Amino acid sequence: ERLTVFAANIVIYVDRIPTTLAGRYYAGQLLRSGGSPALHYGEAQAAESPADFIHKNNTALKELKESRVNLRVQAISKMMPTTDADLLWLTQEVNELVNIIGKIISNTKKNQASR
Repeated sequence: ERLTVFAANIVIYVDRIPTTLAGRYYAGQLLRSGGSPALHYGEAQAAESPADFIHKNNTALKELKESRVNLRVQAISKMMPTTDADLLWLTQEVNELVNIIGKIISNTKKNQASR
């Protein structure tokens, strides 16, 4: 659910990014990388094997990390004000989601190794 809420908030946020050349570029990238983790996690729920589950979650994790860097670039470049409530929430949430998905992956690997 948190990944879905994150994706929905990304959709709302990117519509507020300035329509400069850089703004359009980073908005488009963030729309893709911020929306796809929810979809990849959904695919992972129907994984055909533990390896497939790990693979799909790894893809979600990579996209979350890309989103985290994108949000950081926007803050550093002052594309969006660093005090923007949405930017602050998205930044905090992406950090938490990276930790959660990372833990899911490591627990799954650990469970596989113990079998």
